[in-house]
Amino acid sequence: MMDSGGYGQFCPVSMASEILCKRWNMLILREFLCGSTRFTDLQRGVPKMSPTLLSKRLKELQAEGVIEAFATQRGVEYRLTEAGRELRPLVMEVGTWGHKWVESQLSLRNLDPSLLMWDMRRHLDPQPLPERRCTIQFLYPELLAASRNWWLVVEHGGTDLCLDDPGHEVDLLIECPLKVMTAVWMGISDLRQEISEGRMSVEGDPKIAQAMKEWLGFSPFAKGERRVA
Repeated sequence: MMDSGGYGQFCPVSMASEILCKRWNMLILREFLCGSTRFTDLQRGVPKMSPTLLSKRLKELQAEGVIEAFATQRGVEYRLTEAGRELRPLVMEVGTWGHKWVESQLSLRNLDPSLLMWDMRRHLDPQPLPERRCTIQFLYPELLAASRNWWLVVEHGGTDLCLDDPGHEVDLLIECPLKVMTAVWMGISDLRQEISEGRMSVEGDPKIAQAMKEWLGFSPFAKGERRVA
């Protein structure tokens, strides 16, 4: 079911663009490809999108056959259809192109602590960490108090993201400007260099600190080629 306000062309590029190029749709697809299935998880991946608009876009993607809804004990969840799953290479290539060609300082104007921390939470690799519960605090001193402190709690192979103090002893405290952490996460700057040059402070368990480059995970695009400064 195409939007009556679309391009009005029979070309497959045109018809696909009416679905994929609608505002927010590529980011919603990114969230599905990252494993989100619940409305609340999708919201955390697109924090600047209103719940009303997200609900509308999900209904549209269902009507287009890209996603489907199903009932679980936790309520309604969503998943990609075969048509939706086939979009993975396209979405990843768009991200790879953006990482390669979009100027880094332009990328780093769009800072968002909630999206960064949510991304870090779902890509964190618990394998290099001790088997006990580990609590890692991130402090972005230049932000307002409400979004300055974040905690990742790793336990039993899973990772929880907390904006409120979870009350556990902190194993590692990482303090730096949000721009520095975002640049490291995206592979724009080097973790060790940021620490050695004093832009990032890491205090706590030395073994967890030493393994940071392994457990942090980094963006799926961080290892991609960059052709711009």
